[in-house]
Amino acid sequence: MILTLKNNEQRKRFETERDGKTAFIDYTIHGNTYNLTHTEVPEEIRGKGIGTQLVKRTLDFIKESRKSVNPACPFVAQVIKKNAEYKSLIA
Repeated sequence: MILTLKNNEQRKRFETERDGKTAFIDYTIHGNTYNLTHTEVPEEIRGKGIGTQLVKRTLDFIKESRKSVNPACPFVAQVIKKNAEYKSLIA
């Protein structure tokens, strides 16, 4: 499953759509650090790995942007803990 990531700067969240539903990660930016504050996957599309893929795509975007991350969202922190390649992004 390949998810398309959209950085919705107006709403300050990273988004992806699946089956007409939008999953997202809310963020704030302080300097060069994205504070990822909340991950939300609608109930209708949960259990399909969408949340994990959304976090990974978001972290890839942040890495490519040469920014750092503050994983304030427990789910984001859990994904980083399980995927060592993202640990270097932590501010």
